[in-house]
Amino acid sequence: MHQHMNIHKEKHKCTECGQCCQSTKDLADHGRTHTGEKPFECTVCSKRFATSQSLTKHSRIHSGEKPCSCVECEKRFRCQLNLHQHMNIHKEKHKCTECGKCCQSSNDLAVHSRTHAGEKPFECTVCSKRFTISQSLTKHSRIHSGEKPYSCVECEKRFSKKKSLRQHMNIHKEKYKCTECGKCFQSSKDLAVHSRTHSGEKPFECTVCSKRFTRSSQLVEHSRIHSGEKPYSCDECERRFSHQVDLFRHMNIHRGKYKCNECGKCCQTSEVLAVHRRSHSGEKPFECTVCSKRFSSSGYLVAHSGVHSGEKPYKCHMCDKAFRYHRVLNVHIRIHTGEKPYKCHTCDMAFVDPSALRRHMSVHTGDKRYMCHMCHKTFNYSRALNDHIRIHTGEKPYKCHMCDKAFSMCSTLYSHLGVHTGEKPYKCSLCDKTFTYRSNLYHHKQRMHNNN
Repeated sequence: MHQHMNIHKEKHKCTECGQCCQSTKDLADHGRTHTGEKPFECTVCSKRFATSQSLTKHSRIHSGEKPCSCVECEKRFRCQLNLHQHMNIHKEKHKCTECGKCCQSSNDLAVHSRTHAGEKPFECTVCSKRFTISQSLTKHSRIHSGEKPYSCVECEKRFSKKKSLRQHMNIHKEKYKCTECGKCFQSSKDLAVHSRTHSGEKPFECTVCSKRFTRSSQLVEHSRIHSGEKPYSCDECERRFSHQVDLFRHMNIHRGKYKCNECGKCCQTSEVLAVHRRSHSGEKPFECTVCSKRFSSSGYLVAHSGVHSGEKPYKCHMCDKAFRYHRVLNVHIRIHTGEKPYKCHTCDMAFVDPSALRRHMSVHTGDKRYMCHMCHKTFNYSRALNDHIRIHTGEKPYKCHMCDKAFSMCSTLYSHLGVHTGEKPYKCSLCDKTFTYRSNLYHHKQRMHNNN
């Protein structure tokens, strides 16, 4: 009562908001809430605070000190606030019948009960994603609105989440600074990991395929390709994934606002849906200015442009073959290692890349959703349909730069180039004879080894 009455005395009154304080020290601490001044710095991580009390509480994170003890169960806490929150589990008034946890109010108990019932009453009006509490919906809504309420005091960059702002603030701290780009980090360990982006060092090696990584976490995620481990599960259809990013992409088919009328797939934006619909219609509005090849999205066109520039920066260390894309190199290396990490759960066949597995699965499902509008023949995937349509149109977009002969499929052109280079990549496993074309190898086996 006596302490409360001090806030009505005029002696230590804030000129900004009119609040009264007990002493000049309290008034000085309060004044920093208006100025944003933080004179107290942590000697371990350089985080700054407005009051010495806040610094003292924060320091316990590094020291592990927990001076506040529960009288009921002797559990210890770093600050009094955490102790007060903990004490609710010993109160009987608002107790959860499922797990025995006690809450401060009936409202808090109702919110907690949703974690058991799986109830999510708060729905996003844009993408229909649902949430247990209104605060989670508020944070999520910023994805659609673009609202970024948290601003950096150093560079005025804005963020939608307070956590993102805290992480960003590290770039302004000088303690662990990268000499290459000037970016700062909270610890020497974080700086060491970042430095590898400049040096190219990859100290973590996969014991199965020898692929190397900058971070140990990247190696752990990669290892799931070989082990088949899939720790991430979809709540809607229980499908499992090896990587969290794959789960996030998959969830779009359940939550997306824009739904495809052909196959039921949902997309988050109308632009993404428009691109997806072209896989059914065969529409390809983006044309290469060099060879007139057409693509369904601008991204595919950009990737294709490397065909004409001739740039192949990714070289195989086993056979010196070079590739335009790192992912293609990774798939190629499996030819040498014999690794086939993508396995069919129906027939146990294995493949070097996921697209080959997806194409194979149509053998079991019978799914041939791509139909030729000229002869009504159906295909497992759009690329096969596009190749087939050229039989009707007579189009041959793939031209040999040595003899001007043209082909309807890229794979046929690749095989044809062996006529000029002398390369014979198709080798018979029974007699070591080599061939320029895969079809020649097939016929050879039929004629010479069919009786074996």
